[in-house]
Amino acid sequence: MKNYVFKSPDETKEFASELAQKVPDGKIIALIGNLGTGKTTFSQGFALGMDIHESIISPTFKLVSEYCGDRALNHIDCYRLDSSTDFLNIGGENFLNCENGVTLIEWADRIKELWIDDWMFIYFDRDQQFPETRLVKIVG
Repeated sequence: MKNYVFKSPDETKEFASELAQKVPDGKIIALIGNLGTGKTTFSQGFALGMDIHESIISPTFKLVSEYCGDRALNHIDCYRLDSSTDFLNIGGENFLNCENGVTLIEWADRIKELWIDDWMFIYFDRDQQFPETRLVKIVG
C-alpha cells in the first residue's frame, strides 16, 4: 500500500500519466471515492499517459467510454448501477478481460462482488483542511 498527497488537479493528472506508462495491459484499476475526490481527474491524466488526447469525462450516463491511444483504455462509471448484476448485464465481463489495454472503473465499490486480488485499488479522499488537496491510497 502506498499513500500520496496531491495539492492540485495538475499534480493528480501528472501522477496518473506516469502511472499509466507503468501499468501492464490487462490491468483493472478500481477507482473508489466520493463525488469530487479526483477519480475523473485521475482518469484524464491516465489517458494522457496512454497518448489519448480526446476529452475524457466521467461516463456516468453512458456507463462506458472506450478510447484508443498507444493502447486501449476502457473507462467505466458504475455510479448509476445498483449491483454487480447490472454491470454484467451491460457486458462488463468483456472489460474485465481486456488483454490489449487497461480498464478504469469509477465507483468500483458498487461491484465489490466482482473484485479479485490482482486488481489495483485506488482510494480517493479530500483533505478536510485544504479542499484542493487529495489524499490517494493505492493497494495492489
